[in-house]
Amino acid sequence: MVRLIAFLVGVFFSGMLLIGLGDTIIGAIKEPAVPTAEHEFHKMPLAEKFPHDGPLGKYNKGQLQRGLKVYSEVCSACHSLKLVSFRDFAALGYNEEQVKALAKGWKTEVPSINPETGEPATRPGIPADRIPSPFPNEVAARAANNNALPPDLSLITKARADGPAYVYSLLIGYEETQPAELLKKFPDAKTPDGLHYNPYFANLNIAMAAPLAADDQVTYDDGTKATKAQMAKDVAAFLTWTAEPKMENRKSAGWAALIFLIIFTGLAWMSYKSIWADKKH
Repeated sequence: MVRLIAFLVGVFFSGMLLIGLGDTIIGAIKEPAVPTAEHEFHKMPLAEKFPHDGPLGKYNKGQLQRGLKVYSEVCSACHSLKLVSFRDFAALGYNEEQVKALAKGWKTEVPSINPETGEPATRPGIPADRIPSPFPNEVAARAANNNALPPDLSLITKARADGPAYVYSLLIGYEETQPAELLKKFPDAKTPDGLHYNPYFANLNIAMAAPLAADDQVTYDDGTKATKAQMAKDVAAFLTWTAEPKMENRKSAGWAALIFLIIFTGLAWMSYKSIWADKKH
């Protein structure tokens, strides 16, 4: 009796789910979704290649150093990097003295307390410090950015689909005017004042003005020409490293595990053939 009741309850709920699914499908056919500007004019990230792509890819330390320079001179004015410490930059090829110099010369000092007065103060950074935020709190950040909160960039390439390609595309994707076809088809989709048109952003209009406004905005120490595309690619690679600093170790461990499994499988198969060679199956 209990099994019969359970069966009937299951049939009832399954039937209700099928009815609901059917209603949804019929509704979608009768009243299809209204097309939107975001759906029709949003672009997927460009298929940009990076040295760290693929199972054998590795970071290019020269590129990461250039990306750090772009971040420190351009992006750090608005965006924090709160999960990264100055001493982590040693992994980019900097020695101890260079790391100390980077920390001490960072444009934003580290929040501190005056030991004599107990009042809030700031001090130059040291290698053990996390990268200081450009703003003391969220209210100050919004006040300085037309009420938009600049996201922390520590994990941005893991928080977005096609992370490095997305960052690269977004940085070089700003357009001064919207496509005429967009405004013709969606007259109400005009970019509001204070926002900027970028087809690689989800809703097409972004509060952040183009941070890479011109070539040679930074000067690379290695002499690389700092075009907008080059700066965008370098900082995208750097932000991939901040999100996955152990990527190379992970890939090496994966290959080692794969090789071990292949060898182990071969040995197991040969042992099986040897032990059961004279046995009938």
